[in-house]
Amino acid sequence: MANILIFDSGMGGLSVYREVRRSLPTHQYFYLFDNACFPYGELGETRLVERVLELLTNFVPKHDIDIVVIACNTASTHVLPALRERLHIPVVGVVPAIKPAAEYCRLHGFTHIGLLATPGTVSRSYTAELVQSFAADMQVSMLGTTELVKMAEDKLAGLPVDMTRLARVLAPWRSDDGPSALVLGCTHFPLLAQELSQCLPGVKLVDSGQAIARRVASLLLQAPAAEAGDEQGVFGHVYCTELTAKAQAQSGAFLGEGFAGLKTFVI
Repeated sequence: MANILIFDSGMGGLSVYREVRRSLPTHQYFYLFDNACFPYGELGETRLVERVLELLTNFVPKHDIDIVVIACNTASTHVLPALRERLHIPVVGVVPAIKPAAEYCRLHGFTHIGLLATPGTVSRSYTAELVQSFAADMQVSMLGTTELVKMAEDKLAGLPVDMTRLARVLAPWRSDDGPSALVLGCTHFPLLAQELSQCLPGVKLVDSGQAIARRVASLLLQAPAAEAGDEQGVFGHVYCTELTAKAQAQSGAFLGEGFAGLKTFVI
């Protein structure tokens, strides 16, 4: 049994966790969300790298983690090289699912892909390189928003999704010439899949969850599992970095996924 850590600044990593656990149900899971610095898209690159390194180089050895999943597109873009230098276990990041979206469109004779992501992901050269590599023959329109990140967080805290507000964000694509496939380029966005489909009926939603699950499974076959600590008997553990009222409200979502009660991890 491996100890698998899902890490994000907020709750978006739950969408990744669900896919990984569906493929690997017998392992023990840890979820750490850095709500004290949420959202990461508003941190400078230097501060972001420092923060993630500080957290994970302390958390990983303390809990005998075997593999880390950085379930945040923003953090994955900046932190992976430095983190892999400091940790001696596999580290998996996430990238926008441009390739499978392009494959879906070609298979069905479509030509328009939408990328819904945070403004940072939309503007990065890495994203442009993905488009050039896998969807150069497609029309790829991009929409950067942080509103949906906060809407997903509020949804998991038990608040209703403001469909009028969501429709306003998606207005550029709510027409006959809108995208046929929509890449959810932030791990928070699959948590709004039902609402997104209501606003964009008939559009195929594509995310990275299944690809991440396959990658984690492959790496676990290559790396021996560490000895589990004294928390082995519990299925899953969830930690925040600041015990706020909102975090406590959101903890109900983790209980529904089989995690134990919310704890705080402070360096």
